[in-house]
Amino acid sequence: MSATFGGHGGRQGRLTQWLRGRRPKETADPGGREALLLSAAAAGLPLAPAAHPGAGYGCSCDRVGCPTPARHPVSFAWQTQSTTDRAQIERWARDQPQANFITATGMVHDVLDVPLEAGREALERLLDAGVEVGPVAESDDGRMLFFTLTRGTPEDEDEWWPCELDCHPETMDEHPGLRWHCRGSYVLVPPARLPGDGERGLRWLRGPEHPLPEPLSLLEVLTDACARHTGDPAGTAWPPRH
Repeated sequence: MSATFGGHGGRQGRLTQWLRGRRPKETADPGGREALLLSAAAAGLPLAPAAHPGAGYGCSCDRVGCPTPARHPVSFAWQTQSTTDRAQIERWARDQPQANFITATGMVHDVLDVPLEAGREALERLLDAGVEVGPVAESDDGRMLFFTLTRGTPEDEDEWWPCELDCHPETMDEHPGLRWHCRGSYVLVPPARLPGDGERGLRWLRGPEHPLPEPLSLLEVLTDACARHTGDPAGTAWPPRH
């Protein structure tokens, strides 16, 4: 009897341990994903859920020939949906554990998006010169993102441009140099996973705890580095500077 009871208790004990062992995995935050997203939001970057790598066409949206797999928002209302609200981001992160996140530019911040090698060169030059560089992210698809203050909406409307690079992704390959993400655009925010073999993704080189700099303080060095690495004397800056 004792042995039988002990066996039953042992099975119950193992089951309890197994259930306890399952719970942390269900609510786990691999690599501090939720903490990283919350730190970005705390720095003022408005976030919204995005697609993630998926089977078939490489994107969870299942769109045939998706032009930006795992790099686009899941909602057409991403501009109004984007938020820094901690509770909302926690809900999204826990309800959509596979999702990447985008941050909408042109509200609080812009992003200067450059080829990886040009970005590395520029970052070294800027830091050596003592220039205040803000958050910087590096992507395994060969790009580096410099987060800056937004240009906002100048009094002269001719002095700003909406960025449609992500709205019209078929134009992306036409602009291999600098891309300026401002009002009407977005970029992935770390941590993000990209399609392809191995663990491809987007990560912070300099986290969102660094203050956002003025974009013009970085632009000349970034444009110069892009010109050398793309072979374009103009740096293939896009959108055009007025």
